[in-house]
Amino acid sequence: MPDRSLPAGARLALTTFTIAPLRTGRVDRETAAVAMLLAPAVGALLGVVLAAILLGAAGAGAPVLVAGVVTVAAGALLTRGLHLDGLADTVDALGSYRSGPAALEIMKKPDVGPFGVAALVLVLLLQVGALAALPDRRWPALLATVVAATAAGRLAVGWACRRGVPAARPQGLGALVAGTLGPVPLALATVAVAGVAVAAVPGRPWQGPLVVGVALAAGSVLLRHTVRRFGGITGDVLGAQVEVVTTLVYLGLVLTG
Repeated sequence: MPDRSLPAGARLALTTFTIAPLRTGRVDRETAAVAMLLAPAVGALLGVVLAAILLGAAGAGAPVLVAGVVTVAAGALLTRGLHLDGLADTVDALGSYRSGPAALEIMKKPDVGPFGVAALVLVLLLQVGALAALPDRRWPALLATVVAATAAGRLAVGWACRRGVPAARPQGLGALVAGTLGPVPLALATVAVAGVAVAAVPGRPWQGPLVVGVALAAGSVLLRHTVRRFGGITGDVLGAQVEVVTTLVYLGLVLTG
C-alpha cells in the first residue's frame, strides 16, 4: 500500500473505531484497507485506556462489579456505542428470519427490537462480569487481557473485510471496506494479537492464543451466517463482529479451570 495512504488510513481507523476528534480526510477503498488493517492497533490503544480505567476504579476502592460497569461504560462512550448499535441491528435482522433486502430494511430501522435488546443486555453483562474478575490478577495480566480482547474484536473486522467477502449494499461502510484485505497481513495481525494474549493468564501461556483463535473462528461462523442471510457485510455486521469476538475473548481469558 502506498505510503500516502498510511496517514489517511490511520485517521480513518481512529475516527471509525473511537471518538478521536480528527478530521477523516481522504476516504476511498485504498485508505479503507489501511484503516481496517490498523483496526487491531486502535483496539489495542483503546484496551490500554480501558485497563487503566479498570485499575483506577478498583484501586480507588470501587467494588469489582462497579469497576467493571465503569469500564464497559467508558468503552461504549469512547466508541460512540457504534458497535453495540451494530450488534443490536444485526441480531434484530437475524431474529426476523428474513433474508436479503427485507432483512437489510430491518437493520436500517432506528428502533431496537426484543432480539437486539436481549443481545445488548447479554453482551454487556458478560463483559462486566469478565472485567470484574480481572482486578485480582496482577496488572500485566489484566492489561494483556483487556488489550487482547479489544484488539481481537477489531481484528475480526479485518477478517470480515477479506477478499471474497461481498458487501450487502452498493453503498455505506460495508461497500467501502468489503474485500479490501488479503490473508497475509491478516495472518500477521492475528499472530500479533495472539502474542499479546500469551501474558493474559498467569501460568497458562497457551490459553490466551487459543482463546483468540477460537473467538475469531466463532466470529467467522457468525460472518458466514450473516453473509448468507444478508448477501454480504454491512457496517452493522462489522459492529456485531467487534462485540461478539471481544466478549468471547474476555470470557475465555477469565476462565482458569
